[in-house]
Amino acid sequence: MDTKLSLYDRRKFLCRSILSFCALSSFSANHALASKDPAQSFSGDDVFRRIMSTAKLEKWRALPIGELMGKIARELEGTPYVAGTLDRNSEIETCSIDLTGLDCVTFFETTLCFARMLKKGGTTPSELLNEVRFTRYRDGKQGDYSSRLHYTSDWLIDNQKKGVVKLLSDLPGAEPFLPKVGFMSEHPQSYKALAAHPELIAKIKNCENSVNRHELKYIPSDKLALAESLLSTGDIVGVCTNAPGLDISHTGLILRDSEGVPHFMDASSNKQRLKVTIEMGPISKSLNWSKSITGAIFARPQEI
Repeated sequence: MDTKLSLYDRRKFLCRSILSFCALSSFSANHALASKDPAQSFSGDDVFRRIMSTAKLEKWRALPIGELMGKIARELEGTPYVAGTLDRNSEIETCSIDLTGLDCVTFFETTLCFARMLKKGGTTPSELLNEVRFTRYRDGKQGDYSSRLHYTSDWLIDNQKKGVVKLLSDLPGAEPFLPKVGFMSEHPQSYKALAAHPELIAKIKNCENSVNRHELKYIPSDKLALAESLLSTGDIVGVCTNAPGLDISHTGLILRDSEGVPHFMDASSNKQRLKVTIEMGPISKSLNWSKSITGAIFARPQEI
């Protein structure tokens, strides 16, 4: 038996090697580009490559965007909870991604943007950064600190306008939600960028006033069970609060299991967890860790 590779096999092997090298070179070049730009940063190469490899192998791109988000969310399960990753540089507004540590906002945001990138055929960290930039900033334009959509209500309003999500305003039990935000402008010392640049406080106040002019719809806590059957994997959850000056105190995603139960998945700051986790039981039973919780707002990712 001839153990030597045939000419066809050698050519096939060579082509595969070249393709792998090109893919790695493209990844490295894009990552290097992102790393050199002070206005953006990316961490978590290994996580990115792992998710990309699985997505390609299992052909995730063909899935509806909500199901695709569910796949990505499960890949991020167990990621440590890390707060403040977006505010490491108070001197310049940096569009950053850190796949090695997530908080409740960066968890749902990263999951959504990774899915959007895959649906568009993206394969690099730079392309993921572009998706995050589009969703994270008002009108998709990164400027100074005030251009970031800090309040979740503001994020939902702006991203519905951009066609990224659709607010689920007609769910059973829905009632008017009138956010009255103001915490940031009233407590600028709590934010490194505002403490370093007090001239931004007035801009933040203008953004808060704009949010407060909108009326959204939410599901009160005692009516969540009425809406559960209409929730889908990938739906974004904003946990509403009655804390003064705030609108939404926590965020996450819906993950519906094989039996149809809509679980709440989040990057939990609970000291017993401190990681991305799936809450057991339906969401109507999950949002109960604080008396300040008043209900939830839901938004659905839009197909690309």
